[in-house]
Amino acid sequence: MTTGIRKAAFQAPRPAPAEPISDNPAARLEAMYRRIWLASMRDLPFVNLALSVEAVGFRRWQAASDPTSSSGAGPYGEAAPRSAASRERSSSDGLLGDWVGAVITPWFINLFIVPGGGDLWSDRPSGERCRLVFPIGPLEFIADDDASAEVPAYQYCPLFAPPGQFASQAAARAGAMAALNAMFGMPDEDCPRPAAEADPLLLPARRRFLRRVARR
Repeated sequence: MTTGIRKAAFQAPRPAPAEPISDNPAARLEAMYRRIWLASMRDLPFVNLALSVEAVGFRRWQAASDPTSSSGAGPYGEAAPRSAASRERSSSDGLLGDWVGAVITPWFINLFIVPGGGDLWSDRPSGERCRLVFPIGPLEFIADDDASAEVPAYQYCPLFAPPGQFASQAAARAGAMAALNAMFGMPDEDCPRPAAEADPLLLPARRRFLRRVARR
């Protein structure tokens, strides 16, 4: 009997190396998802019509410089975070890091990584998962790419899909920023919240996110 390694019936082709995006990708992501919203999503029954497309909190971030914990190490592509001082040295050396932020749409709220020339990003076939380590701990991201899109390559971590628990764009924005601040280990007071809104579903957003991370 011949033995061998079992392979999936379909494997997505490995994409061409992603071109780093030098400017903040928020506007490109908003244009891309507004186009998708108008073309194919706005009539679906599960969308939250209180929400609109918005990219929030995008900043550059570097992975670890230690080669034993680089983005290509381990079965999930784990990468450990650098200290703030290390990231500052990287910026002064011209290694500005990849873009990390969140995108809000009427059908999801996700964390995103977009290539910016740093060492957090690694090229992966569409649908492949990789685990990256941030101050909060490891998070699993899913690769996606479309060579013709406004942002040809990105990786995303689902937060809320669909985001039906948010009653307004302000609530969704605050929930996304709470998740980002938790991911980067920032204190609660650094998270902007809408002054005139006391949405009870918004207040546990950070705790729900932390529980989701703990289950991974």
